[in-house]
Amino acid sequence: MLVKKLPGLRWYIVSLLCIASGLNYLDRQALSVLAQTIQNELHITTVQYAHITSAFLLSYTAMYAVSGWLVDRLGTRKSFLIFVSGWSVSCLLHAVARTALQFSFFRFLLGATEPANFPAGIKAVSEWFPMRERTLAVGIFNGGVAVGAAIAAPLISWIALMWGWQSAFVFGGVLGLIWVAAWAVLYRHPREHPWLGAEELKLIESGDSPSDRAAALPFRRLLRVRTVWGCVAARMLLDPCSYFFTFWIIKFLQQERGFDLVAVGKYSGIPFVALALGNVLGGAAPRILTGYGWSHNRARKTVMVAVSCLVPLCCLLIPRAASPLLAVGLISLAMFGHGAWGFMALPAEVLPKNVVGSVTGLAGALGGVMGILTQQLIGWTVQNVSFTPVFIGCACAYLAAFIAVSVLIGEIGKVNFPE
Repeated sequence: MLVKKLPGLRWYIVSLLCIASGLNYLDRQALSVLAQTIQNELHITTVQYAHITSAFLLSYTAMYAVSGWLVDRLGTRKSFLIFVSGWSVSCLLHAVARTALQFSFFRFLLGATEPANFPAGIKAVSEWFPMRERTLAVGIFNGGVAVGAAIAAPLISWIALMWGWQSAFVFGGVLGLIWVAAWAVLYRHPREHPWLGAEELKLIESGDSPSDRAAALPFRRLLRVRTVWGCVAARMLLDPCSYFFTFWIIKFLQQERGFDLVAVGKYSGIPFVALALGNVLGGAAPRILTGYGWSHNRARKTVMVAVSCLVPLCCLLIPRAASPLLAVGLISLAMFGHGAWGFMALPAEVLPKNVVGSVTGLAGALGGVMGILTQQLIGWTVQNVSFTPVFIGCACAYLAAFIAVSVLIGEIGKVNFPE
């Protein structure tokens, strides 16, 4: 039987990946939205909350590297089936937690299953998109993170106000299991997909090298490559900012700006919408600039420098904002710039496809180590000093990451990996 081809199938695939990222962060962000409510009801302190977030990051960090290795061996289809099922069940279990220890345990399980989303998603992008489209595709995929976080604030608040905070975790888990069923039906590798036309397959594989179809490599080989360390350095410097924006920015609005759960539902989703826009526009801008004759390297680095100046300015102004709404606006600008920087896309832009999953996992794991350390530091600083030193720390990270990428990677958009 002749199977009908679907034009532009790669954009449908990246949309499916975007939804996965959205669900990933919807489940993760639920605790951040409900933190103050749960702390008040269950008498959990701010330091205990930091322990709960660190439990997530501990397993998240350990599994990030392992999941990247697994993704390169299992492939994206099997990896998503296994890990999305796992994090959806873990999310469901949060509904029965009653103590800080129980929350820590269920967050640990969530952290063990969620990280595969990113090496699997970026590997899928490298398989489904030619080099010139990968930054935009990763921006769309990673934009789901911010969409999930943005939806989380009003949606989780509304569910919690209507049916109790436990229902919010049940809702997220059930959505994840529905996505798994859709993925099982719809996803295949490009060369195996019956809906993919020959012309689009040719476009997808344009510029591929023989190493792109080689077997995955052991970590000891990867650790000797300078380009790999450039990808790792960017994650180690900027992942702590990601975790701060994810886990603490709503708490900042509640603790420092007096937002109640109703106000959280109305306003705290705005910065995450800005983050989603930053992910997409930060990926679209280089594609537009290359249309005017710019090299991919020049276009990407121009965007990086611009946002590396914007974000520090916003971070320094946020604690001094004259009104809560101005603070939300400055946070939104900062998070827009954070998304536009595009550090998640780097492995797909400078490495062959056969190592993208492993390097993304390694970089995420070491970024998670930095996240664990900074979460404890943030908890102590917020409880004993204020949020101001934390914003100052974030302000310093972006230019440092740009310098590291420039020195260690060099040209972006060109595969730089020794045979």
